[in-house]
Amino acid sequence: MRFRPRAFREEPEINFIPLIDVLLVILIFLMVTTTYSRFAELQINLPTADASKQQESRDQIDIAVDAQGRYSINHTPVTFGGATAFSEALRRAAGDTKDPVIVISADANSPHQSVINVMEAARIAGYGRITFTTQAGTK
Repeated sequence: MRFRPRAFREEPEINFIPLIDVLLVILIFLMVTTTYSRFAELQINLPTADASKQQESRDQIDIAVDAQGRYSINHTPVTFGGATAFSEALRRAAGDTKDPVIVISADANSPHQSVINVMEAARIAGYGRITFTTQAGTK
């Protein structure tokens, strides 16, 4: 016994609105619960060693640090009595120059803290242009 005629058959349909709602809820859930890690990066420009002749500059202060941690400013030995005292010595060496280039020549076996001391003294003195000398390696 057939109660319905064949011509009145319903076609199945897919309703996309509940599917879109579920996908949006999942997307919002993932966006809220995801943690994004941000890595702190330092922009470092590493110096390159070049065998060319060093440029002579009148507005530079040469600071040498030897393996025992002794300092010299423009080939004059200086004792390190703290960063503020060393910054005063840097100011005296600079004279009338407003922003000299601090050229640090450190021995390969010098303590790392010795170089940091020079950099800290230059910061206290207000000098921001610091560079390091390098030596061309042997082949």
